Amino acid sequence: MEESQEGLEKVYVDLPNHWAVGGESMWAKPLGNNLYEIHNTPFYAYGINYLDIVKVDSSDEDKKPTVLEIVKPSGYKTLRIVFTEGFDREKQLSIFTELKKLKVGYERVNDRYVALDIEPSGDYEVVCNKISELEQNEILEFETCEARNSDDFDNVAED
Repeated sequence: MEESQEGLEKVYVDLPNHWAVGGESMWAKPLGNNLYEIHNTPFYAYGINYLDIVKVDSSDEDKKPTVLEIVKPSGYKTLRIVFTEGFDREKQLSIFTELKKLKVGYERVNDRYVALDIEPSGDYEVVCNKISELEQNEILEFETCEARNSDDFDNVAED
């Protein structure tokens, strides 16, 4: 969900086992007492969503505050999709227009990789079914983004 960064700060989520990145920074609104409200869609972290309230460790002034835990879930859910090559932004727009009707917003990493936010009042199952149908038609691949581990925001470590 794109928005102005005015009044927001960056917080950091450590992802030591993620296959692509070691961590992710996100815009967040400081609430005081080491609490922040997440203000963008996570592209790599699991179990954290748009507008979740998180507790951070801000003891190292040389580093961004590091997210420790979710204090209050917002009710938003996150999906991540990668469009197949050749399925350009113009073609994607019709999909996003349909998803918007289902209370879904999105943020892009690039032309193919997109994170989706399903509002708390949206129907997560219907959205997943729609995205799954697009995957079966080889338009995209997707993943759900619920927590993979109970003690961090990382994906499952490789054995």
